[in-house]
Amino acid sequence: MLERLRLLVQLTRAHRIARRYFVTNGFDGALTMLGLIMGFYATGGVPVPIVINACLGAAIALTVSGLSSAYVSESAERERELQELERALVRDLEDTAHGAAARQVPLLIAAVNGLAPLLMALVVITPLWLVDAGVSLPLGPLESSIVVAFATLFLLGAFLGSISGRFWLWSGLRTLVIALLTAGVILLIGL
Repeated sequence: MLERLRLLVQLTRAHRIARRYFVTNGFDGALTMLGLIMGFYATGGVPVPIVINACLGAAIALTVSGLSSAYVSESAERERELQELERALVRDLEDTAHGAAARQVPLLIAAVNGLAPLLMALVVITPLWLVDAGVSLPLGPLESSIVVAFATLFLLGAFLGSISGRFWLWSGLRTLVIALLTAGVILLIGL
């Protein structure tokens, strides 16, 4: 089954789309968590369980949005491509690898699109869970999650840099600057 899925992904070149969706929506997940946590940080005095629940609620919403939006749009695109290919070949391709790809690749893309923000969100809020479980961290719970969010966003940028052939450090620093600007604006608004 895995080999078949690999064939369908190669046939449609969906790995590029999946990679873009992973980075784009992973970025959304990490930046959204940073925004929420910065908002709680600026407010001050919010109990950690409330922060965790708010972050989980946002992560679940991003996941459902990612799953459903990608599935709907990718299904439509794949169906259109299949119909164009069928017209060009004057042949029904429903029972071919192209037909299978039109049905199955949107599921894969939707899974990547939906799970990326959830994964990044869970990484960012891990310090909150640790503190809530009684683990002592060198920084406070919100500060620790903010640092993890910055690191996550930097790593996503570095990953993009390595894909594009650019120097990974500059790409990572660019996404880190975006995170710092976001945090700064939220702090200014919260004052």
